[in-house]
Amino acid sequence: MHSADRGRLAGWLTLVGILAVLNYASRFTAGSSGGKSALYTYSAAVAGLVQLGIILGVVLWIAHGKPLREWLALHRPRSLPLAFGIAVGVLIGVFVLSALLAPLHPGKEQGLVPQHWRPEFAGAFAFNFVVVALCAPVVEELTFRGLGYTLFSRYGQWAAIILVGLIFGLAHGLVDALPILAFFGMGLCYLRAKTDSVYPGMVVHAAFNALVLSVAVAT
Repeated sequence: MHSADRGRLAGWLTLVGILAVLNYASRFTAGSSGGKSALYTYSAAVAGLVQLGIILGVVLWIAHGKPLREWLALHRPRSLPLAFGIAVGVLIGVFVLSALLAPLHPGKEQGLVPQHWRPEFAGAFAFNFVVVALCAPVVEELTFRGLGYTLFSRYGQWAAIILVGLIFGLAHGLVDALPILAFFGMGLCYLRAKTDSVYPGMVVHAAFNALVLSVAVAT
């Protein structure tokens, strides 16, 4: 790896390391929300957009000078049937693992997913839904399966899949949900590796987030 690329890797690790530290700090210092989900507030959506904008800006800065189409895997998937098959397998695996870990209540750990529907906050929830189910998957896939995978792929495909998947899980700052997030991250990395595209991962990631939010307010 050239010295410039080592610098890019160091920059990427610094970015995701900061995210992990901030998220773990928030996880262990958060106070009571008084029963009101953060996703029922406009401030959470605005803060999320700002954070995602900063992350995307840093990712583009790290990749500056390189062909973004290659480095961020902005290609048409090699095979749509292959992408679909892997995507279904990843989602099934995540849901099976989530069921196995259900006694730990990993879905409640972050404190974002609402416990029940509150129509008086429908506007704020819709705003947050767009951020969580659309904006976040796009930025996170560009960050991890785009730039991150490219940087680690020099050490081998499976090293990139495992390391980037694990780092993706750690960056969320959760404990009980870490195995699920790491597995999901590795699955998305495998999808990116086999299709040479970041787009299928965006779709799967968005579908997963949207489904989790929808089920949460529907029950």
